[in-house]
Amino acid sequence: MSKSAFLSHLATGSTTVCHAWAVIRRDGVRLGFTDHDRSFSFDDIEFRADTGMTARVLQQSTGLSVDNTEAMGMLNDAAIADDDILAGRFDRAAVKVWLVNWANVNQRMLRFAGTIGEITRSAGMFNAELRGLAEPLNQPQGRIYQRACSAVLGDALCRFRLNAEGYSAVRVIRSIAEARVIRLADLGDFDDRWFERGRLIVQDGVAHGLTGVIKADRRLGGGAREIELWQALSVGPKEGDTIRIEAGCDKRASTCRDKFNNFMNFSGFPHIPGEDWMTSYPTTGTGNDGGSLLK
Repeated sequence: MSKSAFLSHLATGSTTVCHAWAVIRRDGVRLGFTDHDRSFSFDDIEFRADTGMTARVLQQSTGLSVDNTEAMGMLNDAAIADDDILAGRFDRAAVKVWLVNWANVNQRMLRFAGTIGEITRSAGMFNAELRGLAEPLNQPQGRIYQRACSAVLGDALCRFRLNAEGYSAVRVIRSIAEARVIRLADLGDFDDRWFERGRLIVQDGVAHGLTGVIKADRRLGGGAREIELWQALSVGPKEGDTIRIEAGCDKRASTCRDKFNNFMNFSGFPHIPGEDWMTSYPTTGTGNDGGSLLK
């Protein structure tokens, strides 16, 4: 790739340039789009001309301000499908935008790099917000001083292995209602409510890769189990699809210790005084020796 050659091409005053977008989803799918009338390829990505993709003005500034722009295009199964947007498969996908000499694609210049933000759909069209690489700097950092654990079960802070025996199960859906109430044939010896606050991950079918948070986990007669999600999946799985369910955590210290045997990695502050201590006062009937409040 030659940026200097591209700049020399621009300096001629008679140019053959267009835009090229590369979208790399978190599941590894790589898509290429261009506003030119012919397709081309580079970096092992084919940039297709039949997608109707266009871009709006790119806003850039110095310092740590976030670069941003928007991309618009047609919804179609060959490029960006409505079901994929509903399923969240384009959420936080990486995006790169080049200005390219379509007569010699080795002459190009990267104009934007970032991620996809909010996507809206209407009348067979989509409008995607593109956020620059400085966007993560806007997110709050640091730990929260609270009794409950601030980690997510299984993440780098928690360090618990959810694939450990007894903490997950893979089963086939026996029936489903409203894309959020799922019945399974048998979950063996798992305790009642074992999976509440845990995750459900669809393993195959049209909803492959979608994740839901488990609201309720109920034992039914004959060893059957009913799993209810807090919110219906955007693309509903079907009867016969395979799902994985993972044990849930209510963020309490006792649960971390007794259910997961993981108290060494507990990321809360269970010993901070409650609001009742803030309003308490000495009385003659209690000990006022300044000792520990933890019994």
